Amino acid sequence: MAETQAYTAISEALKALGIEAQNPGTSTGSKSMNGGSLLDSVSPVDGSHIASVTQTTPQEYEQVVQTAQEAFKVWRLMPAPQRGEVVRQFNEELRRLKEPLGKLVSYEMGKSYQEGLGEVQEMIDICDFAVGLSRQLHGLTMHSERPGHRMYEQYHPLGIVGIISAFNFPVAVWSWNTALAWVCGDVCIWKPSEKTPLTGIACQKIAARVFAKNKLPEGISCLINGDYKVGELMTQDERVPLISATGSTRMGKQVAQTVGARLGKSLLELGGNNAIIVTPDSDLKMTVIGAVFGAVGTAGQRCTSTRRLIIHESIYDKVKNALVDAYGQLRIGNPLDEKNHVGPLIDTDAVKNYQKALEKVVEEGGKLIVEGGVLEGEGYESGCYVKPAIAEAENHFEIVQHETFAPVLYLMKYSGDVDNAIALQNGVRQGLSSAIMTNNLREAERFLSVAGSDCGIANVNIGTSGAEIGGAFGGEKETGGGRESGSDAWKVYMRRQTNTINYTTELPLAQGIKFDL
Repeated sequence: MAETQAYTAISEALKALGIEAQNPGTSTGSKSMNGGSLLDSVSPVDGSHIASVTQTTPQEYEQVVQTAQEAFKVWRLMPAPQRGEVVRQFNEELRRLKEPLGKLVSYEMGKSYQEGLGEVQEMIDICDFAVGLSRQLHGLTMHSERPGHRMYEQYHPLGIVGIISAFNFPVAVWSWNTALAWVCGDVCIWKPSEKTPLTGIACQKIAARVFAKNKLPEGISCLINGDYKVGELMTQDERVPLISATGSTRMGKQVAQTVGARLGKSLLELGGNNAIIVTPDSDLKMTVIGAVFGAVGTAGQRCTSTRRLIIHESIYDKVKNALVDAYGQLRIGNPLDEKNHVGPLIDTDAVKNYQKALEKVVEEGGKLIVEGGVLEGEGYESGCYVKPAIAEAENHFEIVQHETFAPVLYLMKYSGDVDNAIALQNGVRQGLSSAIMTNNLREAERFLSVAGSDCGIANVNIGTSGAEIGGAFGGEKETGGGRESGSDAWKVYMRRQTNTINYTTELPLAQGIKFDL
């Protein structure tokens, strides 16, 4: 395969990140010198084979865990503010390398360059949050019922945190976990998606330089590469007390069962089927912007992507026509070109799922009002570019109940009051993100009340995607119930301990129990 213009542009970014990639071509799929099979990184932008990385063998995994265990003995004893200082230095490296890392994210995953930069900014933001948090890992003090006693609780690090991340946010979600885990005193082993291994290597190289500069053990940050079998090494390992996994609901159920069987802890961020409710009191311009970005941003491959638009019947045609006009202005192409709005899907398997979804919605009685299709010709040689589509559908359709990781938006009507729309919004198995577009205070408050959205994220007059790191991120039902990033999400990376101190010469028992000798 000839070297493409996009690949040439990315070469400098790879060099800045310390990665020596092969010339584009076709991998032989052979084994590396250490025995691990080679894993190919192929860009959906132009189909270029960027590089091959070695998959971790069981023997290498064992070495990684032992290295992490030894590093934990050192890292846990360092005062949390000092750990925060190391995270601050990592943050500075991210700021310095924001452009090349953002470009690599864009090229390897396929999201727009602006979104790639935004993802690295998320890394920077969570590091800022973690640095401040390093001086606030607080417990509580409680009054004891026994005289001369003091009770309090404190938090200790868990040990090794295993992180399994997805291709759609190849670096941000890792940083959500590691930045908090590191300041909490944990060490981390990361298995990035097998579809985006180079971004994982880039982040590991950055972290390794920072830890080496501070003369700290390399095992504080560890990387393993490979398919689901490599991930299973962690989920089955009793030495890894917490597994944080991001991906499909199907994958999350397998992780939960495996980790639960050994009574480990799991933090799950799984599928979404997110809706925006559009009421008669909505602002049309804001609605269109929020819905279009939510539906086509990252080519519909966000867990918070907008899948459903629930529109009041009185304004349905008005909103539909505005969306059709907006979709007609979308530019699809190389995500490194900032003039384009939509890049490729991650691979041709994703394209097939997209096509099946469009066929299925029509079979079930829906109607395509913005027809999709696979793009061909110059600039689309990878076979991963598709047209964002809009279909009129019903909430009960099987395909609507299912999360399709592609730019397919389903429109549906509601009548009556906002409670009817909320029922449709909640009428799916997933519960990640939700939004309502309204200038009616009563509708907004109803949506946010206990009788409103059942999702972990509920927004008013903004879309379903674009969460800030200050708030806890996660969802309910088949989204898994996990929480990452801001608020008090740090507590999942630590073990809680209640302490009682007796500073008298007597030993009274709780609940007034007498036990005299």
